[in-house]
Amino acid sequence: MRAPELIKSLPVANTLGEGVLWHPAQQAVWWTDIQACKLHRYHPESESLDTWNTPDRLAAFGFIESSDQLIAAFDGGFALYNPHTGERHWLSQPESHLPNNRFNDGKVDRQGRFWAGTMVERGEPQSIDEQASVYSWGDSPNAVKHLSGFQITNGLCWSPDSRTVYLADSPLGIYYAYDFDPASGSFSNRRVFAKTPKNIGPDGSCVDANGNVWNAQWGGSRVVCYSPEGEVLQQLDMPVSQPTCVAFGGPDYSWLFVTTARENLTPSLLQAEPEAGNLFIYRTDAAGLPADYFRA
Repeated sequence: MRAPELIKSLPVANTLGEGVLWHPAQQAVWWTDIQACKLHRYHPESESLDTWNTPDRLAAFGFIESSDQLIAAFDGGFALYNPHTGERHWLSQPESHLPNNRFNDGKVDRQGRFWAGTMVERGEPQSIDEQASVYSWGDSPNAVKHLSGFQITNGLCWSPDSRTVYLADSPLGIYYAYDFDPASGSFSNRRVFAKTPKNIGPDGSCVDANGNVWNAQWGGSRVVCYSPEGEVLQQLDMPVSQPTCVAFGGPDYSWLFVTTARENLTPSLLQAEPEAGNLFIYRTDAAGLPADYFRA
């Protein structure tokens, strides 16, 4: 595989850039800065950047076809959100009884459901019921819990045929693969897909048309491309230590967008990483897949 070529490092200095997605109709890339309560949209062709303030920390979102609304996971739960008007309609807050947890990574699957997992943000859980979980929204009037027992859920993505789903527990440095039933949304046959070295956490991911998994690795200054069998195919080294999420897009879906973070970096580290928090755009020889639209 040819080494990705840097096209642009967009100087947005995000505290915690995340949830990056390419919107094909708009030919624009969207992402959130969770801790700064901001949502960004960038048009590469015009080089125009739009930024909205969000009512709470926006962790993840998905597009709704022919709509200005987004399906969203705010820190407190699922909602419909219109960034242009600021209007938010809560759908479900399944962990409102767990003040130490917040929602984190999420995506729309190919069946049109929105998925999001939580993370333990503060304290030590006293039981599995207080640990992080994975939920879906779209098949029933309430959010459905599918998995629990995690510290920080991350890296959620599906194989091109939707028969395999990938999910990481970042602090453990373990990336799991599960068999997935697209009709029911059920997980089974959990196995270890990949492991990261100590102090490097698997973060946000996407899958390309060949089924390879591209994973941003927090603390590792890199994005790693794995084969469907978990073999390392390529490592993209970055000038920042905290890559957070990846998505394919651009005119032919060969561009890789990578969000990054400045969170928890000391002044000396920020001086050594002046591009920390930027959005990076790389040209690759991979073929990405379009983001799926939410269908209620």
